[in-house]
Amino acid sequence: MISHALTIVVNELNAHLNSIYGEDSGKARPGNPSDGFDAADKENSRDSVIFSVINIREEKTLKNQPHVLRDEANLKALYENPPVFLNFQILVIAPHSSYTGGLLQLSRVIRFFQFKNCFTQDNVLPGSITDSAPTNDIDCLESFKLIFDLHSPSMEEVNHLWGTLGGKQYPFVIYWMRMLDLKFSARKREGSLVKEVVTEFSHKS
Repeated sequence: MISHALTIVVNELNAHLNSIYGEDSGKARPGNPSDGFDAADKENSRDSVIFSVINIREEKTLKNQPHVLRDEANLKALYENPPVFLNFQILVIAPHSSYTGGLLQLSRVIRFFQFKNCFTQDNVLPGSITDSAPTNDIDCLESFKLIFDLHSPSMEEVNHLWGTLGGKQYPFVIYWMRMLDLKFSARKREGSLVKEVVTEFSHKS
């Protein structure tokens, strides 16, 4: 589901870049910048914008969710663990062979998220959901609401980040992607709802 969420956003960005700047405007893709780049491999080219998950945090404010859901239509109680709500720190880098080209591409990305920072199943293109989606339906998102907020790291955080990734810094920006809820679809068990409470008791004679 994490992969599908990031793929949907990347597909939306690519559709925007193609429609506004043309097909030669470059391409965004998920990837790990520490893997390096291969000039002969178009899928791993430097002249692209790379989206990488660098941190995952649980949304603490939504941690205390009920474990029981009421199905009023069938008069049942559904017992399942609540979803895990997660926020993701997304590193966006433009490692272009031309430094000015990387800055140009990065500015286009920032303007895109200024224009559209909320992604739901109702406001994205159908192709953004299906293109490069996971092959197993269990790994795909059915409904989602992903909100992108710009994050401004300190110089110390930047130093630690690029030291971890290998020390070579490229033009970059960091966003928080909120909020993805993950849960397994199977229910633990079901039970009947309480229909009547008896408060009067008496002993048999």
